[in-house]
Amino acid sequence: METVSENRAFGGVQGVYTHASDACACDMTFGLFLPEEAAEGPVPVLWYLSGLTCTHENAMTKAGAQGWAAEHGIALVFPDTSPRGDGVADDEAYDLGKGAGFYVNATQDPWKPHFRMWDYIADELPRVLAANFAIDEDRQAITGHSMGGHGALTLAMNLPGRFASVSAFSPIANPTQSDWGRKQLGAYLGADETTWAAHDASLLMRETGFDGPVLIDQGSKDQFLDLLKPEALAEAIAERRQPATFRMQDGYDHSYFFVSTFMEDHVDFHAAALYR
Repeated sequence: METVSENRAFGGVQGVYTHASDACACDMTFGLFLPEEAAEGPVPVLWYLSGLTCTHENAMTKAGAQGWAAEHGIALVFPDTSPRGDGVADDEAYDLGKGAGFYVNATQDPWKPHFRMWDYIADELPRVLAANFAIDEDRQAITGHSMGGHGALTLAMNLPGRFASVSAFSPIANPTQSDWGRKQLGAYLGADETTWAAHDASLLMRETGFDGPVLIDQGSKDQFLDLLKPEALAEAIAERRQPATFRMQDGYDHSYFFVSTFMEDHVDFHAAALYR
């Protein structure tokens, strides 16, 4: 593992690191904020999964999460959203290929050699963190924005017992029924739509739910509402009677201005679960 940068922040350290990934068969970069408590021993961790076109850097520099995490002694992990490199398949469209991994393991060419973001987030990167940093593997929570909200919700519901809590900002909530989903799931997983269901938060909510607290924030002026389909997730939560908080935030759009406005709420929400 190579250290790209380390900067003092809120009493802790905001680092950026690169490592050779077996899952993605390329070098991967991630950001990690460690609060000052990590110098004394393992600390709980909050994963932040980013959206389409993003790298590890977007939330790390725009979400304003480090200060709130430092108050609670919580680490923050900012993974990349896809594999990178000259040999990695890509597409001219912004919503497929690099920057658009969708947190799945691709089974179709030309994507399957590298696009294994599910394995990377669920298995490989947690092992890298545990081997190199003071991370408490037994106290984890997860959040994300847009495509990353989709990833956070699907990972949390598919990995019971892994995460103490899950939240999302403007998640792609029903990708099997949206152009933000059908395009990518078809490309990465193929035409058999039965393989898509494990990556649809609304379907998973109806089928399995989540054994822990759930928080969803959605802006009422989000320019992508028709693609995100928040109503499908809200209906699934109600049908399952899942303990959850679903908030439509009046006037907010899809940007990091929205995310940063409510980031304190989300960090506080996860801290309560991690220290419960």
